[in-house]
Amino acid sequence: MAHSPDAVLKDLKAKKFAPIYFLEGEEPYYIDLITDYIEKNAIPEHEKGFNQLVMYGKDSPINLILSNARKFPMMAERQVVIVKEAQSIPDMGKEDAQKLLLAYISNPLPSTILVFAHKHKKLDGRGAMKKELDKKTVFVNSEKVKDWKLTEWVEGYFRGLGHQIEPKAAQLLSDSIGNNLEVITNEVGKMLINFPEPTKFTAEHISKYIGINKEYNNFELSKAIGFRDVVKANQIIQYFIQNPKAHPIIPIFSLLYNYFSKIALIHRAGAMPDNQLAGTIGVNPYAIKEYSVAARNYKLGKVIEVFAHIKEADLRFKGVDSGSMEQGEILRELVYKILH
Repeated sequence: MAHSPDAVLKDLKAKKFAPIYFLEGEEPYYIDLITDYIEKNAIPEHEKGFNQLVMYGKDSPINLILSNARKFPMMAERQVVIVKEAQSIPDMGKEDAQKLLLAYISNPLPSTILVFAHKHKKLDGRGAMKKELDKKTVFVNSEKVKDWKLTEWVEGYFRGLGHQIEPKAAQLLSDSIGNNLEVITNEVGKMLINFPEPTKFTAEHISKYIGINKEYNNFELSKAIGFRDVVKANQIIQYFIQNPKAHPIIPIFSLLYNYFSKIALIHRAGAMPDNQLAGTIGVNPYAIKEYSVAARNYKLGKVIEVFAHIKEADLRFKGVDSGSMEQGEILRELVYKILH
């Protein structure tokens, strides 16, 4: 059974190490976090020269990895063998190599910690390999955080660091960066250098230290559209058009699609208390009034039209029936069609 990244990290911090870790998935953040922790903390620094080996998948067939894993530590309790970019192991998909790996995971050397960092993809779940890895190793499936859970993840990340963040600030951060956890944590880390004491962060902090404009961003665009504030929406679009590298169009399509998906869920849910409705559509309770206003402004028939407009804009951006339209023109036309 797959282990959660947080549970694995908790065990590692308690000095509970396993013989084999297989870390896979589309979200590299947790794979890197676990791998880096083992690399830095599994054995003392003075033992690493002889007892820690970092290999890279493209240069490491299975037999070479396992021959290193079967070595005994030199004058130490354990050794560490880490295979980074394990998705590039040249013979991972071959039957002979899989038999070798299956034999090892059935009887691993207890004094070796073997780590496979298999990023950006998953093994084929239909084969015996994945099933055995799942049963006999510390197996982690690192999945992308769902868009609707990202604000909650940001709030939890700040709590884990001993800080707090206001829901609006968390949403501003998540909506502006998207679900790239590595980018989010890097930007937050740079900001926290300025705050050694526990702090409650606001949208002003995010704007000042991370450089996200608190008036002209994806979050404010969706809000302006939801409130049918034509002037504000067009001001934001104009700002985006003048700064296209900072505001790529595909994440905006995704944001608007998710926003109107929540409005569609409100129409489907019917009458229910705000807290229950917030849970149903996957937003913080503080934001539910905004979505309720948007649902009154956009009846279900219009929401369905909006989905069609987003799809049309996406196809145009990809070169289908685009004529000579630039990115900014496509975005401007999309917002006009949504608002009118």
